[in-house]
Amino acid sequence: MDKVPMTQGGYTALEAELKNLKSAERPAVIEAIAEARAHGDLSENAEYHAARERQSFIEGRIKELEGVVSAAQIIDPSKLNGSSVKFGAKVLIVDEDTDVEVSYQIVGQYEANADKGLISITAPIARALIGKAIGDSVEVKTPQGLRSYEILEVIYE
Repeated sequence: MDKVPMTQGGYTALEAELKNLKSAERPAVIEAIAEARAHGDLSENAEYHAARERQSFIEGRIKELEGVVSAAQIIDPSKLNGSSVKFGAKVLIVDEDTDVEVSYQIVGQYEANADKGLISITAPIARALIGKAIGDSVEVKTPQGLRSYEILEVIYE
């Protein structure tokens, strides 16, 4: 697996999720399966099938997170500087058509959360912003069509 770029905060969150899955979720689902087995006939036991499905999801997520955590390349944005956009930068942009300002931080794909202003390095807007500087305009294809944004500020913290 190639290196997976992420911030320290994203790495810590993934480790916490992995620990929770292993120490709390996995034992709970094993207990639920044992309890459902005690109810008798497994072929018509909805509780058993639901618990097995949950166990399958948990084991898959554990395997995925172990791979990501082992391949993580932690990048500390506070050690970066400059006016051009790089991984980890907080970028204040303005929509040139509507004058609406939005702030995003460019992070790894496993820590992205658009509701919190964290966008993946693989997102179209992030790819358009990388390498650009304050004052530059970028065009991004969005579901609403082609949008133009101007970079107002680049912060590394």
